[in-house]
Amino acid sequence: MKRRTYLKAMLAAGLAPAAVAQTGPRIELYVDLAVDPAREKEMVQNFRTQFRPTAQKQPGFVDVKIMKLRSAIQGAAPAGVNYRFMISFQTEEQRQKWVATEAHQKVWPLIENTLKTKNYTVLLFDVS
Repeated sequence: MKRRTYLKAMLAAGLAPAAVAQTGPRIELYVDLAVDPAREKEMVQNFRTQFRPTAQKQPGFVDVKIMKLRSAIQGAAPAGVNYRFMISFQTEEQRQKWVATEAHQKVWPLIENTLKTKNYTVLLFDVS
């Protein structure tokens, strides 16, 4: 029994630093995308193999996701939107620095070029 208690304590101690690192104020940027259905697999592959690994290396990076719209439960979904992109940084300044990098200029077009239109909605949120 003492071994279980000891292992639980070790596990809790090991997870605590990661949880602390993710807390505090940060920003999240959401982009509503109209991905061309014929290029959907290409977009997802580029996101997984190019965009996400590059973004994860940036100072202040917290998280990035690409989400496929399943349904609108209440109200109407934005016209033509089938994906939502989310990226989070510790500060808006760090996000802006990332956008200005050569790496971003290389990987964002891999996503953007799979869209039916480049007229997409971009929303920035402060997370508390």
